[in-house]
Amino acid sequence: MVKKKERSVNVSGKPKHSLDVNRDAGNKNKSGGTARTAATVRRLKMYKTRPKRDSKGTILKHELQSKELPSTRIQPDRRWFGNTRVVNQKELEFFREELQSRLSSNYNVIMKERKLPMSLLNDHQKQARVHLLDTEPFADAFGPKGKRKRPKLAVSDYESLAKRADGSQDAFEEKHGDDPVDPNADGFRDLVRHTMFEKGQSKRIWGELYKVIDSSDVVIQVLDARDPQGTRCHHLEKHLKEHCKHKHMILLLNKCDLTPPWVTKGWLRVLSREYPTLAFHASINKSYGKNSLLSVLRQFSRLKSDKQAISVGFVGYPNVGKSSVCKVAPIPGETKVWQYITLTKKIFLIDCPGVVYGSSDTETDIVLKGVVSFLIRFIIPLNPRI
Repeated sequence: MVKKKERSVNVSGKPKHSLDVNRDAGNKNKSGGTARTAATVRRLKMYKTRPKRDSKGTILKHELQSKELPSTRIQPDRRWFGNTRVVNQKELEFFREELQSRLSSNYNVIMKERKLPMSLLNDHQKQARVHLLDTEPFADAFGPKGKRKRPKLAVSDYESLAKRADGSQDAFEEKHGDDPVDPNADGFRDLVRHTMFEKGQSKRIWGELYKVIDSSDVVIQVLDARDPQGTRCHHLEKHLKEHCKHKHMILLLNKCDLTPPWVTKGWLRVLSREYPTLAFHASINKSYGKNSLLSVLRQFSRLKSDKQAISVGFVGYPNVGKSSVCKVAPIPGETKVWQYITLTKKIFLIDCPGVVYGSSDTETDIVLKGVVSFLIRFIIPLNPRI
């Protein structure tokens, strides 16, 4: 038997090919150009990759950018052709009723929400549909076979139509008017409002508010104990109920030291019917409500155990004490943008700038709610004795 000669690698001698990795990159060839580096040689070889075949021509390894896909085989299992979770329509209706009865209270929390078919349980599009085609088909109203000759109106003559239009206009202005109707007014009003009464209503502030809402798992609405209903945002609560059902709302009564105890107890009893409500007083010497708030936040962190950490956002009117609860700054009106604060490893706090929600407040209401915190600058030049 004659042994086959093994092809020796040319290490020490001159290379025989330009794609030899062992060539010296610094040496120049006869034409004056330098040799290719090892990285360039490997890159050029990668471009020329071909499929590897055996002695019979069967492809063992496909080309790098091959258009032909290798043949695959699916495991013959019955689980591929059967339903994993099956629910009956009657069971779905029963579960929908039970879920609505349980979620009517804000003290109940769904534990495994991701495993529930929430789109089947809550069909908002079906509820908002008008069902015009069910009452009157399209062919009966339009087309060559239309039976309806005149449009159906709620009025019979032009006079009643004009009265109905005037009544709807008055109702709209009363509900959505910019300025409240004052019965004691003499018919005169100021056309230009001072810019200090427009604080907290800019688009930037509203953008910061929605950033905090989107980033938070729990939203704490800080209210002034002297006027909880006046510093409350019903628009925000409606937004969370409709579009962010997975987020939780807590009401926090701050500045309870400025009201009698029986007033605070009464507001706690009234507001607790809708949302979990806590009384809080931020002070160095005599503070209360901190342990209750921490225990509630720890409960939410246990409920959200699938997350590494939860975020708690503080929203409310300007100067109600949001930054005093989460200790951002001791100066009122200091928060301009949203700020992250680390409470524990699993709880993060987000402070939001103060937002003025309702536009129907008079100038007196805005001053009494504490929105205008630097009004003394405008009073001192008029009355220096203050």
